[in-house]
Amino acid sequence: PISLPNKVLKYEAFLNETLRGDLENTLNARDKIFDEISEYERLAVFIQTLMESKKSGPTDDMKLKVDLGCNVFCQARVPDSDRIYVAIGYGFHLELTLPEALAFIEKKTTNLRMKTVALTENISRIKATIKITLEALRELQGLSPDRPVEERSPF
Repeated sequence: PISLPNKVLKYEAFLNETLRGDLENTLNARDKIFDEISEYERLAVFIQTLMESKKSGPTDDMKLKVDLGCNVFCQARVPDSDRIYVAIGYGFHLELTLPEALAFIEKKTTNLRMKTVALTENISRIKATIKITLEALRELQGLSPDRPVEERSPF
């Protein structure tokens, strides 16, 4: 049989080391997917704008400002804007026509949104487990439900 103070320490360690770490990792993974969805949506808007400009009349060369990273931009000239390269994942890029790129972006963002739903459900489960663990700690320490549990920082 484990003594009461050891049980409390065990629950606190589980809460601080396992559950809160899992919650942070899952939240970060979901945020990364939201960022990816945002990038694909910006690309879709750019493609639609490009398609609209092509409808209004033929364009010879297109001049753009390209982000090289860290907000460093340079001018670029695109001789043929009928096809673009789209990052499809795992470091691969695929040359697509503009309508194909829009179709791909739609499928990709739908898939990514499904992943965010699954991660959000996982986040809810982790938060529920945290609440249950906190209640168990309150019960073990004989605290009333109104008083917050004094948590020990893992740092």
